[in-house]
Amino acid sequence: MSAGTGFVPPPYPYDRLDELKPLADRHDGGLVDLSIGTPVDPPSPAVLAALGGSDSERGYPPSIGTPDLREAAARWCEERLGVQVDAAAEVAATIGSKEFVAGLPHWLRLRTPDRDTVLYPEVSYPSYAMGAELAGCRAVPVPADEHWSIQLDAITESDAERALVLWVNSPGNPAGGLDDLTAAARWGRERGVPVFSDECYAEFTWDGPPRTILTPTDAGSATAESRRAEVDGVVAVHSLSKRSNLAGVRVGFYAGDPELVHYLRELRKHAGFMVPGPAQSAAAAALADQVHVAEQRGRYRSRLARLARIVGRFGPEPPLPRGGFYLWAEAPDGDAWAFTRTLLAEAGILVSPGEFYGLSASDRVRIAAVLTDDALDMVESRLS
Repeated sequence: MSAGTGFVPPPYPYDRLDELKPLADRHDGGLVDLSIGTPVDPPSPAVLAALGGSDSERGYPPSIGTPDLREAAARWCEERLGVQVDAAAEVAATIGSKEFVAGLPHWLRLRTPDRDTVLYPEVSYPSYAMGAELAGCRAVPVPADEHWSIQLDAITESDAERALVLWVNSPGNPAGGLDDLTAAARWGRERGVPVFSDECYAEFTWDGPPRTILTPTDAGSATAESRRAEVDGVVAVHSLSKRSNLAGVRVGFYAGDPELVHYLRELRKHAGFMVPGPAQSAAAAALADQVHVAEQRGRYRSRLARLARIVGRFGPEPPLPRGGFYLWAEAPDGDAWAFTRTLLAEAGILVSPGEFYGLSASDRVRIAAVLTDDALDMVESRLS
């Protein structure tokens, strides 16, 4: 049967790397895949116990998230981000975060059909732009400055008037930049544009404490009232995939503007978006435990430094990011694909060419610090 003349999905970016993988075959131990940020360290035993002992397998889980999960998310927001959100009205569950990112433009356009533009960071994870395309929207990239922070003043008024949503991502993937989230929230409120903040790497902020778009303007005050999140027009998105090594469990949450949260909750109920019950129990346990996150922070910080020295043998040594667990490395002679082949052939490590994250990034590669210390030892031994 003919596929007709409708939308044809482009090749999935990471599938394009498959043909290069045999370049690592000559190395003992084979390929070390650093192209995708797949966690390799074990989850907390308490989290695994909650996953296996929830007794929630038989019934349908609540689409919005169990009270335990939403309350755990609210407590985490207060303890780690310093903001208070209402678990009953301002928090809901997601099946990881990617489905939420990719589906949001479609859902928002149903709500506001006279707007058609998704604004997103020019160098960023592909799902922001692809989500716009899947919804039949305009995907308009917003440039970053020299520190890989979004430049709000580069958005034209005509694009702002058509904007359905502005995405910010801090710490950013792939470049590790940190945005001025207070400025982003103010920009959106002044123009009536919802601002969604992808904060999935917040726990791996190296330059200062974790940041959130929910921060109130008087956050420096010590009173409980002053810690009440400023949620008008903004939503923060979080995931347990990287924070707690639970990418395979697929669970996260969003929190913010109660009108937006209510709208998305109700829509997602109708569409059947439900995080499995055992996964919700595991997520609640993970959010209540900060010890395993502190251990993971230490692992990533050490691995980033060691990887930077390895990559520096083949080109400029990349700087450590301000956040996240990726190195954003310049390719010698500006050829990211050639650099990808070199790292595969000489060190057996697979990285991602920068064009996956935006055409303006074709002279860089992204390198995820998702390898065990034993694997790092092995890669270093190959070069000794």
